[in-house]
Amino acid sequence: MAWQLFRLGRWSFVHRRAVAAIWVVLLAVLAVGAATLSGKTSDKFELPGIESTQAFELIEQRSPQASPDGATARVVFEAPAGRSLTEPAYNSAVATALRELSTENVQSVADPFTGGTLSPDGRVGYAAVTYSKTANELADADRSALETAAHNAEDAGLDVAIGGDALTEFEMPLAEVVGIAVALVVLAITFGSLVAAGMPMLTALVGVGIGMLAITTLTGFVELGSTTPALGTMLGLAVGIDYALFIMSRYQSEVRAGRSLEEAAGRAVGTAGSAVVFAGATVIIALVGLAVCNIGFLTQMGLAGAFTVAIAVLISLTLLPAILGFAGDKVMKGKPRYLRQAGETEYRTHGRRWVEGIARHKWLALAGGIAVAAVAALPMTSMQLALPDDSSKPADSDARIAYDLISENFGAGANGPLVVVVDTANAADPAAAVRTVTADLQNMAAGADSDIATVVPAVPSATPQARQMFAQQLETVRFATLTVIPASGPSDQATKDLVADIRSTVAGLPAETGARALVTGQTAVGVDIADKLTEVFPLYLAVVVGLAIFLLIAVFRSIWVPVKAALGFLLSVGVSLGATVAVFQWGWLNELVGLDTTSPVLFILPILLTGILFGLAMDYEVFLVTRMREAYVHGTPARRAVIDGFAHSARVVVAAAIIMIGVFAGFALVDDVILKSIGFALAVGVLADAFLVRMLIVPAVMLIVGERIWWMPKWLSPLVPAFDIEGEGLARRLDAEHEPVQERVLTGS
Repeated sequence: MAWQLFRLGRWSFVHRRAVAAIWVVLLAVLAVGAATLSGKTSDKFELPGIESTQAFELIEQRSPQASPDGATARVVFEAPAGRSLTEPAYNSAVATALRELSTENVQSVADPFTGGTLSPDGRVGYAAVTYSKTANELADADRSALETAAHNAEDAGLDVAIGGDALTEFEMPLAEVVGIAVALVVLAITFGSLVAAGMPMLTALVGVGIGMLAITTLTGFVELGSTTPALGTMLGLAVGIDYALFIMSRYQSEVRAGRSLEEAAGRAVGTAGSAVVFAGATVIIALVGLAVCNIGFLTQMGLAGAFTVAIAVLISLTLLPAILGFAGDKVMKGKPRYLRQAGETEYRTHGRRWVEGIARHKWLALAGGIAVAAVAALPMTSMQLALPDDSSKPADSDARIAYDLISENFGAGANGPLVVVVDTANAADPAAAVRTVTADLQNMAAGADSDIATVVPAVPSATPQARQMFAQQLETVRFATLTVIPASGPSDQATKDLVADIRSTVAGLPAETGARALVTGQTAVGVDIADKLTEVFPLYLAVVVGLAIFLLIAVFRSIWVPVKAALGFLLSVGVSLGATVAVFQWGWLNELVGLDTTSPVLFILPILLTGILFGLAMDYEVFLVTRMREAYVHGTPARRAVIDGFAHSARVVVAAAIIMIGVFAGFALVDDVILKSIGFALAVGVLADAFLVRMLIVPAVMLIVGERIWWMPKWLSPLVPAFDIEGEGLARRLDAEHEPVQERVLTGS
């Protein structure tokens, strides 16, 4: 493979105008497609087959005009201290505001005066607004109506805050700016030249642009989650810069070794490019492997991320050498500090001094590294998973103010009510079945240790007329809904336990009445998806790690190197999840990432982090150990090869890790708690993997094991394809091509 990549890199260097034109045309075509065909993303977290989703589907099937998963808004009105919303002036202002909310997408508006959402002192009340479309599908008129109603009520002397997802807007410019700024600084220091530093940045931005435009165009045909493009941007920017960095670094080394620019480009792509291909392949395997979970939004995120990584690999192998061809020798005008202070071939870098220190204290380094990782991972044992809600928003945001006002005046559970859907299609007496469920829930609420604050029955009143109208309605739609207001908040463990308790209580309903009861709502959806993720996680880990280990066996011709890489990855995941629990759930130093409250960990984070971080961890393993393998196959003793390979690759691996940490840390600074938690977890994970695992534990293990680290059974060797990732075969082939020319010069022929 190294030879084919060498030819690709050299061809791209020579035919740079054609290569650049191909990528520019592709970028332009996708830009047109994104501008004309794009649709809207969705914030829905749904999973077919789980009880909470089945409840939504049942309502939609039997009442097509209903949209149980549509957007919601909670408009909270607060009168001045000592005043009440029931006063004529304030009552009129609230009524006017609620009329102004009406748009074609509004399904219902619950008046606080008639809906029971007025505080005992009358000072605070809220209106629950439901929409027929999801938040991302709402029109500008819907949001404008909310904002206008709020402004008019404020002009009348009321304080107004709006919660829910109807006003949710997605922005992330700060994340990109921080990542790009960090990358530029690190690249300039690494290469000693702004021209050289700009090339990986340029190719990465082109790759991200192509990936995002393609995903945006796809939204016109497929409904994608709102975090899907963000994850693609995050990964595309991080790996795009890193992959170009590795090839650029090798290109400069080849030029300094006396190669022509054309041959240096080919050799760089043939050697470092081989590592890029396999590093990218491990990331793609890990991301595509998310499809094993059979969870729609996770599959979308994985495929989008894998696509942007694949684009980053292709651009690094083709567009980067083409740009090097345009730049000529300008990229060689600057020198890194270590080359300005020392010779070109023998130099004692910080990396060499570091690994020599590890060689002297390898057992201490191994034990110390594992101990640090174990301590950092301890908080993970108390991890709680949940869907994000408005309680995790910034304290000065409208959504958080509305959440806090509702919690203080109506109880935290009012922010996340549970819905019990009673399916009466097979009930002999539908009304009696609903009464049975209602009685069961009310009995639960009467318990001394119950977490139920209120049960809102399906029948608005107990009058004979109301009962008759309800019975007639049941005959038509064949379902009824009861609302359970928990005493605890939506993301509290007590509310999750309540979901299980309610399901256990109504489990005997089919045998008793022929009806069935389904529990849904935000908390129920989170519980169901978390349970499903826990169930499929072992299968996902087995598939992804198994495929990646087989790939690494082929790359390194060793059994123990891939096994050691996978075990090191587990340490990185533990550190990352432990830090996330400590900051987000426990509140340690949470101000550093812009948090002013604690919340459970995002329910999809463990499996998403595992997939992404596994791929990135294998990146550093490939880039670091490839140079060790290269030294070993060229005759250097095993332990010495570890030191030499580490000395050559550590600087670039460290630079790549810092860039990736900067990119992910930028996303940890946005307000959106989903992106914030993903960005933070990935930044910590890369930090732990690059510096604790790959820079400390990996060389310590390899120095301890020595020659045996490269062992592979004889029977397995013929079954594993050889890829020549260290470029040994490429070097022999190129040397053979040059040898006849050298002989003719020496003989004078």
